[in-house]
Amino acid sequence: MNQAILSISPVSRFRAAMALAIIADALQVVIFPLFIQGGASPADDVLDFGVGAVLVQLLGWHWEFLPSFFAKLVPGVDLVPFWTMAVANVYRKTKQLPITIEGSRESTRR
Repeated sequence: MNQAILSISPVSRFRAAMALAIIADALQVVIFPLFIQGGASPADDVLDFGVGAVLVQLLGWHWEFLPSFFAKLVPGVDLVPFWTMAVANVYRKTKQLPITIEGSRESTRR
């Protein structure tokens, strides 16, 4: 039996992570306060656990996710889009990392 491994490009991973973060923040800011008890709601906590797990699966572990997760547990702070800001910050940091082919060639010659 041949099992194919599904690989997703980093750009697609960031797009999916950003879409998930925007949807989760929109749910917590617009939809959940209308029907549920706001920050004290178990639905908010389940959503935060799920979003955190999926973001770590898509992008790997980043320290930006930890403050976002803890801030979402504080009632009333859900009005700030912390998941979206965390994913944007991870994206910004990965764009700043220089990747040089010549640098890797020089290190292998030594």
